[in-house]
Amino acid sequence: MATTESGHRRSVPVQHQEVHSGRSAGAVSLAVLRVATGLLFLWAFADKTFGLGYATASGNAWINGGSPTKGFLSRVDVGPFAETLRSWGGTWWADWLFMAGLLGIGLAVTLGIGMRISAITGTVMMLLMWIAEWPLDRTNGAGEPTMSTNPLIEYHVIYALVLIALAATAAGNTWGLGERWTRLSFVDRNPWLR
Repeated sequence: MATTESGHRRSVPVQHQEVHSGRSAGAVSLAVLRVATGLLFLWAFADKTFGLGYATASGNAWINGGSPTKGFLSRVDVGPFAETLRSWGGTWWADWLFMAGLLGIGLAVTLGIGMRISAITGTVMMLLMWIAEWPLDRTNGAGEPTMSTNPLIEYHVIYALVLIALAATAAGNTWGLGERWTRLSFVDRNPWLR
């Protein structure tokens, strides 16, 4: 309602109403993107842990003694870090760090908490995976195509950018626990945990 100069009240048409910041179309879109991204990380964790038969066969499941990093890293044959990354594949510490990262990032992003630390750790993880695939080379060590369709803007880069955008826009506040999380005293004292 608006008031005219004479003091009378009149209705003002609302063309596009976005009155509650937590429910605007943009906020809802980011919340959907956040949950989908978090579930993407959780799915990778579940598939590698239990061998659901998508990227990981049952016999190669982590709970059955398989290595979540060996299959991917043992095939690294391009880029300046290929030898180093191959040596990491199947090591206990690489397996545990990778799986902890998938689970931690997945839970945090899905719940909308710890978005800053998730953006940082997720970006580091995606950067390492980008380096392992090294899309800057068009052929692998055997001269075969690497299947890379774009050397710079490829899916690991996009995932990292999504994580950064979700953290920068406080996407955990809509359909998530972000607001409650930031009110916790230890988070308030350590803003990097937001």
